Amino acid sequence: MEIYKFSKESISNATEAAKKTHEETQMNATEHDFNIHKGGCLLVAAECISVKIENHKICIDLPLGLGKHCISIPVSIPDGTVGKACLSICTTWGIPTGVKVSVIIGGVTIITQSFGKC
Repeated sequence: MEIYKFSKESISNATEAAKKTHEETQMNATEHDFNIHKGGCLLVAAECISVKIENHKICIDLPLGLGKHCISIPVSIPDGTVGKACLSICTTWGIPTGVKVSVIIGGVTIITQSFGKC
């Protein structure tokens, strides 16, 4: 069973984008004009990679120390089907807290799973 990986560069770029989004807000969190309406949760797309369904699942090595996980795919999707696994980084005030993986086949999202806090 192949274990798919996302590139370190795409993960780093997504994490940096989240950090920069909240950088100014974090510095001013103690000020009286702190904008709580901006919200602390941010989901940043990192990368989509090509995957192939094997034994009605795909296995992925996740970043942020979340380990390797296999995601079960509905049996109506035949083995050997090629699709995409898309990774998004979940952050709170620019700090990574988890990831979300979506499996897309034929332009349709068939499953989405979160790991960590999203």
